[in-house]
Amino acid sequence: METLENPWRGKGLPEAVLAGAPMPSVDAAAVTGLLRRCPAAGETALVKLTGFTPEVWVKDERGRMALGSFKALGAAYVIAHAAAETGAEDMSKALSGQVYVTASAGNHGLSVAAGAKLFGARAVIYLSETVPEGFAERLRAKGAEVVREGPEYEASMAAAARAADANGWTLLSDSSWPAYFEIPHRLMEGYLALAEEAARQMPTPPTHIFLQAGVGGLAGACAAWFRHVWGDAPQIVVVEPDRAPGLLASIRDGKPVEASGPVSNMGRLDCKVPSLIALAGLARDADLFVTITDAEADAILPELAAQGAASTQSGAAGIAAMKAMDLPAEARVLCILSEEAEA
Repeated sequence: METLENPWRGKGLPEAVLAGAPMPSVDAAAVTGLLRRCPAAGETALVKLTGFTPEVWVKDERGRMALGSFKALGAAYVIAHAAAETGAEDMSKALSGQVYVTASAGNHGLSVAAGAKLFGARAVIYLSETVPEGFAERLRAKGAEVVREGPEYEASMAAAARAADANGWTLLSDSSWPAYFEIPHRLMEGYLALAEEAARQMPTPPTHIFLQAGVGGLAGACAAWFRHVWGDAPQIVVVEPDRAPGLLASIRDGKPVEASGPVSNMGRLDCKVPSLIALAGLARDADLFVTITDAEADAILPELAAQGAASTQSGAAGIAAMKAMDLPAEARVLCILSEEAEA
């Protein structure tokens, strides 16, 4: 495990290196207000795990809106917001004729597909060669068109961006880069729903919070809310695969960095380029950046499955990192179980 204390904590990276990226939103009221209008919306549980020396609580996102992960709060929220702005009486046709395109390493694509179908839009999802065909079939079942391109996520994302430009489609990425901020900023805002719920459900504020990160959207949104609610007291730890340490490397170098490495078994987190919005927020809000190995991600899964908390290497990465660290026995830990085992 590599660990890096954040030298930018409390002040953030210099604005000059962030290309105008905004800080993550803390407007949870906007999210909860829109979700109250959605029949599929509902809170997920906060569960106390057993078998750990510290007290460990997990926000269980496996049942979120029947999509199997926290990602249901992201792209679908963006699309729902766009539909609401049309003022259409028939919301099922509010976005008729519009096409949303993205790349996905997993659950983000399902959120785009579900949101587009709900409001009458089309979804086109680009997948890299490493994404299992079973996931492609799940996307098609949601009405999405699936296109295979590239050996890894970054290549499929570039292809999706080219398709958006060529066809006049709306690119709906869960990452952000120079001049592409509005949509991912709103997408990250959607994740505030789970952060707001978790903060309200915790019986006592945590001493440590572990947030797994791919491009960093979930971690950045949650860290911003937890600082908003609990201030400086909890130690916030950002967890990445050691094969894709884009955030850790960026914090170490003081500027956005593209990491390199082989494919990780933490496929949803295997993103080499961090989101600029997430990087901006986490540089300010996180205390520690750590990496875990594929073996460490594997090792936690049987232990969780045995107590009814089955997930994937990506979904349980925060818990795996927590176990690998030497925390005091009196610690009170909050983690996010971000996806179901079949995700």
